Amino acid sequence: MNDVYLLLGSNLGDRYLFLQQAIKLIEGQIVPITKKSSVYETQSWGKSDAPDYLNQVILLQTNMPACLILEKILAIENVLGRRREEKWGSRTIDIDILFYGDAIINEVNLKVPHPELHKRRFTLEPLSEIAPGFKHVGFEKTVSDLKNELKDDLIVKKIYF
Repeated sequence: MNDVYLLLGSNLGDRYLFLQQAIKLIEGQIVPITKKSSVYETQSWGKSDAPDYLNQVILLQTNMPACLILEKILAIENVLGRRREEKWGSRTIDIDILFYGDAIINEVNLKVPHPELHKRRFTLEPLSEIAPGFKHVGFEKTVSDLKNELKDDLIVKKIYF
């Protein structure tokens, strides 16, 4: 079994409802969730004039191939109204694969570990809540170490436990 960490994010509409709906669809179409972080409200990253996000990290344990997980989460994003109109644009739901076990995947449409996760507080705060000792295969550092080395000063606060 592979530990697969996904980051969920929403900054449009009923953000909390979109996170809940994404979790329900993931559990129905991929596998039940093993662990989930609290929900964090975060300032928009990359496009500072966009509404704040709600973010949450979930853990799945599965042998489903990463490319199939990606296919399924993209379909879930579509079902929940995700539109890809501009880079870092607002969205009803965004689901990113952060880690797929200790695999390094470098395909056109799939990069794992997520290439930006070590730079983003909105990712590392919820991830470190549920997997502080998980080692990033590319940096050979734990999630907790990466969080402690962050230069990102965006406000990230826990709002739902």
